[in-house]
Amino acid sequence: MEIEGSDVSRAEEIKNQANEAFKAHRYGQAIDLYTQAIELNSQNAVYWANRSLAHTKLEEYGSAIQDATKAIEGYYRRGAAYLAMGKFKEALKDFQQVKRICPNDPDATKKLKECEKAVMKLKFEEAISVPESERRSVADSIDYRTIKVEPQYLGAKIEGDVVTLDFVKKMMDDFKNQKCLHKRYAFQIVLQMREMLQALPSLVDINVPDGSLLTVCGDVHGQFYDLINIFELNGLPSEENPYLFNGDFVDRGSFSVEDLLPISMIYIILV
Repeated sequence: MEIEGSDVSRAEEIKNQANEAFKAHRYGQAIDLYTQAIELNSQNAVYWANRSLAHTKLEEYGSAIQDATKAIEGYYRRGAAYLAMGKFKEALKDFQQVKRICPNDPDATKKLKECEKAVMKLKFEEAISVPESERRSVADSIDYRTIKVEPQYLGAKIEGDVVTLDFVKKMMDDFKNQKCLHKRYAFQIVLQMREMLQALPSLVDINVPDGSLLTVCGDVHGQFYDLINIFELNGLPSEENPYLFNGDFVDRGSFSVEDLLPISMIYIILV
């Protein structure tokens, strides 16, 4: 039931009067005033909780339990709504009240821990946050040309800024033999790919001429040897042998980077 704004305001005024009566140990008067506030706004759990405490002071335990039950229901409903809306700080306050009134309720304990965890995450994010005007991509601070390649490195190399198919084949062979790519070349691939993708629209139309074949490749999820097997079965991607990857190149498997770099390099060569 929707409550008029004037009733909400009046209920708060009466609640404040009841609080003053409670502080003065006029518990009967406090109960009468809390009752008036509840009649105006029965959805405010604070009124029920306060009246429950006043009943307790008068040793009217049956009434105190009834009001405490109403308070728990109110706090719980509102806390659950705040939680669903992602308002974790507000939800935390409500479930703290539920826990205070009903300390042994397992569901309230679970919800309280969930809120505490979410609020801690928010505080951490606020602590490390950077103003929008000062935000800068890590990629903007990397200059791969200044990274030296040690003489003892014998893996695949990119000569200058030009990526060749021979480099890609050498890199995949190194990965198959559990060898690593030098970080200079890994940075170069990622930065060049980033620059190319930023220039593209989010949706790209692909035309497949009549009589041509298009290999649609599902999620490889870091399974490098599955990717290599696909290339061995269908051939490497080229203008005459196009591939469409669904995405999900990384995670789950143990070779996420090994999946991503060859696919990126082939794309750079073809484009």
